Formats: sequence, structure tokens, C-alpha cells
Amino acid sequence: MSADPLLVIDVVGLTPRLLAHMPRLRAVGDAGFTSRLDTSFPAVTCTVQSTLLTGEPATGHGIVGNGWYFRELGEVFLWRQHNALVGGEKLWEAARRSQPGYRVANICWWYAMGADVDFTVTPRPVYYADGRKEPDCYAHPPSLHAELTGKLGTFPLFTYWGPTASITSSRWIVDATRHMLATHAPDLTLAYVPHLDYDLQRFGPDDPRAFAAAAEVDRVLGPLLDDAAARGVTVVALSEYGITGVSRAVDINRVLRRAGLLNVYTQDGMEYLDPWTSAAFAVADHQVAHVYVADPADTGRVRELLSGTDGVAEVLDEHGKKEYGIDHARAGDLVAVADPDAWFTYYYWLDDARAPDFAQLVEIHRKPGYDPAELFMDPEDPRVKLRAAVALARKKLGMRYRMSVVPLDPAPVRGSHGRLPDRPDDGPVLLCSRPDEARERYDATEVKDLLLRLAGLPASTPGSR
Repeated sequence: MSADPLLVIDVVGLTPRLLAHMPRLRAVGDAGFTSRLDTSFPAVTCTVQSTLLTGEPATGHGIVGNGWYFRELGEVFLWRQHNALVGGEKLWEAARRSQPGYRVANICWWYAMGADVDFTVTPRPVYYADGRKEPDCYAHPPSLHAELTGKLGTFPLFTYWGPTASITSSRWIVDATRHMLATHAPDLTLAYVPHLDYDLQRFGPDDPRAFAAAAEVDRVLGPLLDDAAARGVTVVALSEYGITGVSRAVDINRVLRRAGLLNVYTQDGMEYLDPWTSAAFAVADHQVAHVYVADPADTGRVRELLSGTDGVAEVLDEHGKKEYGIDHARAGDLVAVADPDAWFTYYYWLDDARAPDFAQLVEIHRKPGYDPAELFMDPEDPRVKLRAAVALARKKLGMRYRMSVVPLDPAPVRGSHGRLPDRPDDGPVLLCSRPDEARERYDATEVKDLLLRLAGLPASTPGSR
């Protein structure tokens, strides 16, 4: 007996409030059911996706955020891509126990590389030896790259993130998913649709432009939903988190530096975080920050300092981390949680003139923390668009260039996430095109087994939720 085919669409930032502007997606729930989805902590992409696919909190799968301090390397890394970082049994591994040959396509969900799936597509720039970065994607099997780019064009990396992020990348991903359903018919197809994330962080969840973004995503999803219905594919649409409005940033590393706890080193007049000699530093990740403390004797002092910092709601110690399901060796010795209207910057320099050159670039792999200011061109620079055009012209001529357009002032950011939501309307949601598993709410740890049941396969463990 073959498994029932599933399409799982991760519509980032989707909340009950935004569904009011998305009639095509809302119709999925009308035909089946719509449930509140209680997300995992921290409510960020890499952690929540790992929970959805393993049924484990961060304590179990080890993905404590979008990045962390790799103690064994002495380096901060965000947005790693290899699936071996994710612990626990994956959804497809559970499916194959009872359905050998269960076929899976991953279209841009995170930790795609190295995953034991049949088809993989994930953003992956071309990094040339002269420093140029060109848009592209990684695909497996190798023939899939030519198949997709021949049909859809090059993956639009520069609309996937950065100041020019737009619906274009989500449309490419949706079209790639439609192609996979039509030509390869996987048993499970995972599709990641990121567009809502951009305008909700830029403008906040209550801005009319956020509602317009929701309507735009809905229109793009329409043909994919039609294809799934025509092929008898069960659709599950869900989100990792909801984005809430913010009005202030907390420079947590500057707090630690002014207290004499964080060290930097200087090269060519630019300051770089020195994690090896710092008594304490933070890896900022939206509304959550992992704080690494070199000497356990300093933990109490650091906790007291941060607990008294404006914009910090909680500082989790070992007990708190266990309560939140994040007591893992990769987590910070302390974990700071921002107030509902606040978020954490990664900034550690005290004078913008000494900021590293990558600070004004879209450089997700070099910054020791998440930087939503990368969604903006510097509003304080009247020549920013001209400078960007000159840099682009140099790039097209094969010359070295530097696209220094990102502001050093975090004030434009209007939306964030990472805290557990205070209200269900600000939290994620799950919709399913079939009514047989209808419930008022699901926990993120229950989604793996829900998907197995929808596929007609046994739950992952005998005593599973």
C-alpha cells in the first residue's frame, strides 16, 4: 500500500490575523480544518523547522537558533546548511520504516544539504575566487539543477534576502514546487515560502503593506493549491512563528562591552568581536540572544547586568533553559529574551567609524548575529542608490565591488519574532485540506506524527504525542 501524497507549505510569518487577507489559503482550512499551532522556543526558522520534522524541542534536536557559538571551533556561525547538525529522527526516516522507498522533495526548507531525501533545492550562491557572489542554488540530484534553472531561470538569490527581497523568490520556489509535483510526484514535498517575513519585519504586522504582502503570497500560492487538489495531494500549510510589532532595539553586546566583559580586536581600523578572550558575549537572534560566559563564576554577574537592562524581559539560567526546552550544550550559558516590543542587535562596536566593513553589507555568514537591517538601504545616505548602482556596474564589468548599503542604525526595523507569542492571533497557524485530523490546537512537536497519520503511516514512536 502506497502512502498518501503530502504537500507541506511553510508560509513564514502566517498568523490568523493575516489569513483574513488570503482567501485561497483560507479555503484550504475551510475544506479541512484550521488549528492554532503552538510553536517551539526560540521561535526562529531553524529551530522550529527542526522541531516540525523531528517532533523534538531544541533540547532534543540541538538546533538552538539560527546560529550559535561553535565552542569547539571558537567561532560564531549562523545559517549553516548541513542536515547532520540536526539530531533526532527525521520525518522521512520514520516514514521509511513502514514504507521503504518513501520519496521526499525538499524545496528550500533549511538544513537541506546532506539530508537523506530524494530531491533537494536550497539557496547556494556561487562564490568566485575574486570575491564576487552570484545567485544560484544547490540541487540534488545534479540533473535537477539544469532541469529547474532551464525551466525557471537562475534562482533569484538577491530577492530571497537583502534590500531587494521580494515576492520574486517565493514565486520561483512555488513554480519549482509545481514542477516537482508534475514531473516527479514525491510522496512528501516540503516547500518554503518566505515573502511575508520581509515586509512584516520591514513595516510591522499591522501596516497595510503587510496585508498587501499576505494577499500577494496568496495569489502566488493559488496555482500550486490548484495543482495539489487536481492530483489528490493533501495540503498542510503552516508557519514557524508570527511577527509582532517592535519599536526599539537592545544592543546587548554593547552592554556587555561597557561592563568590561566583551573584548574586540582591531585590524585596519575596524573592530572585530573577540570571542576567545571575552568574558561574555551574545549571539543575537531576533528577540532571543545566547550569552556565552567563559568563567562560570561570572554567570551571576552577567545575569544581573542583563536582567537590569532596558528591553530585556527574562534571562534564562539552567532551570529556565530546561523549562523552555532549550537546555542543550550548544545554547548559551544564559539565554536572554527581549520584551515584546524589543529585539536584539548583534552590534558590539561603540563608534560606527570603527564598525567592520561587513556591517553595511548583506553578509549573513560573517556577522556574529542576525541583522534585520539587511532588509533596508541606508535611509540616512542620500547617495545610497547611486552607490549601489555604481557597485552593480562594477560587478557587471567583472571588477571588484562592495555593496555597502545596509544602515548601521536599526531604527527602521518594525517587526520581529523569537519570543513565544503572547496572544494566539500573533502566533503561527496550521491548515489542512482534510478534516479527519481536526483539532483546536497542535503543538509543534506533534506535527511530525500528524503528517505521518495524514500519509497513512504509523506514528513515529509507540508512545508519541
